[in-house]
Amino acid sequence: MNAPSSPAPNLTQRPPRSPRVRLGGYVMLARILDKGRAEHAGTAGEYKYNNPMDHHWFRFTGITAEALKSELATGKGDGDMLAWIEQNAPNQHTPWEIQQWSAYLNERGPDGDVETLEFFTKRVGDISKTREDVKTWFDYLDLDDHVTFGGKA
Repeated sequence: MNAPSSPAPNLTQRPPRSPRVRLGGYVMLARILDKGRAEHAGTAGEYKYNNPMDHHWFRFTGITAEALKSELATGKGDGDMLAWIEQNAPNQHTPWEIQQWSAYLNERGPDGDVETLEFFTKRVGDISKTREDVKTWFDYLDLDDHVTFGGKA
């Protein structure tokens, strides 16, 4: 029996799930599913499905953004989507590999080149001039989501 379908979130009213939320051990997957469902429903707002951050997950699994979005269009819930991913991912990984990959991305900050560091610093600075705890890309995304929907930096 299939799990009930997941309604598309309205990302003009609330952010997608944090990139830190894990589904099947994968960071970013729940967020990608939220953005894909919202795009199908026309409620993605400023959020972009298959953006450069999402590319990490697509490369790791080998699933294409188009294939995942097509499967999302069937209305499957998270559990059924995860089962589909586990059956269809060209790059099969052990739970240990998924955990290590997710841990790495969870702690990943801007790379050491000057352009990336300047880009990251400007993006964080556009939100807050006083936050010194924003060190990773996930820190930045969580802060941006929070502030976008009325939270204080």
